[in-house]
Amino acid sequence: MTSPHAEQLGRARTAAEFAAVIALLDTDLNDARRRRADLAQAEDRAVFGDGDLAAARAALDDCNAAIALLEKTIDAAGKRRAEVAQSEARADIAALGDAIKARAALLGERWRCVHRLVEELRQQLFEADALARAIATANGLFDAAGVADLKVNLTTTRRTAMAGPRAAVPARLGRPALQADRLLLSFLSPGGALDPRPALGAPVKRVEGKSPEVRRPEGAKSKFLPATKPFGERG
Repeated sequence: MTSPHAEQLGRARTAAEFAAVIALLDTDLNDARRRRADLAQAEDRAVFGDGDLAAARAALDDCNAAIALLEKTIDAAGKRRAEVAQSEARADIAALGDAIKARAALLGERWRCVHRLVEELRQQLFEADALARAIATANGLFDAAGVADLKVNLTTTRRTAMAGPRAAVPARLGRPALQADRLLLSFLSPGGALDPRPALGAPVKRVEGKSPEVRRPEGAKSKFLPATKPFGERG
């Protein structure tokens, strides 16, 4: 093993550094094996009188010793690399654990913010309902007084107020979050939770033909209750 490689191996601290030194040692090992093949041929030739047999065998022995040392060093470096890689993996897991704890704390803050906003939304809905009922009552009085031009269209008021920009949905969103998002959007969309009537521009289904007239005895009352008006349209 050459001195530069020995120094690099001694300085190696990470799995990547060990891998780099092992790659250099593998190159030296391959060169030594090719040199051993050449020395073995030189020994064969010396056996038949072509060259110094003792010198050829001594060179081959030195090459075999160098190969054995390289193989031993590579094996030890590989074990050390595996140990360091395992230690680094544990450190990465520990770091990930710390990062996840920080994200969990942030998640708790987000959920507390969601709770606050939901409660604020409920309070706003309660107050909007009270205002809508008061306006609907006033609309009835305006009708009775023959001044229908003073009436306020609650549906137009609501749809105009809720026609602002909306946040873009992330490319990846969990199923519960998608369902919650649809519920929230139903408060803003025509025909949604606060506007159960058909959306603007929706086709109206017409029934062909004339329904037969139903006669009831005098004084008889229908068993069906009159249909209630949607949120904010009572009065």
